[in-house]
Amino acid sequence: MSSEGTVYVDATNQIAGRLSSKVAKLLLSGRKVVVVNAEKSLISGSRTSVIRQWQERLELSSHVNPIYGPIHPRRPDNILKRMVRGMVPRKKTKGDLAMKRLRVYIGVPHEVDGKKLTQFEDAAAPRPIPVYVTMSELSKTLGWNE
Repeated sequence: MSSEGTVYVDATNQIAGRLSSKVAKLLLSGRKVVVVNAEKSLISGSRTSVIRQWQERLELSSHVNPIYGPIHPRRPDNILKRMVRGMVPRKKTKGDLAMKRLRVYIGVPHEVDGKKLTQFEDAAAPRPIPVYVTMSELSKTLGWNE
């Protein structure tokens, strides 16, 4: 697919769930999507309840052998990619092809420097930024160390 079909999205100060739904829609329409600054995306909700819910998810594992899953993402880019994966029909061919068109990065890689980054207006945080939990803050509490 050519570069004019590629959408470069800046996740800075965007609510992760709304951003993920917009990205999933673009992927399913056949566009290639590159998301940068995944660690600066936001999760809405009470700080303590958000962190507690994510830590409870980490306790889910297989009794037989933990390697069989579920595998829980801890890095901001993998968490965001997993959120998008939950919004596409990944067991169907179109969902599988859509996920292959997605790239999520922590920070801005040098190949994306100078490209026009877009942000979604309806995914922007309506309240002051300190009210939200950043993806990097959540990742650090889940055990990710840069």
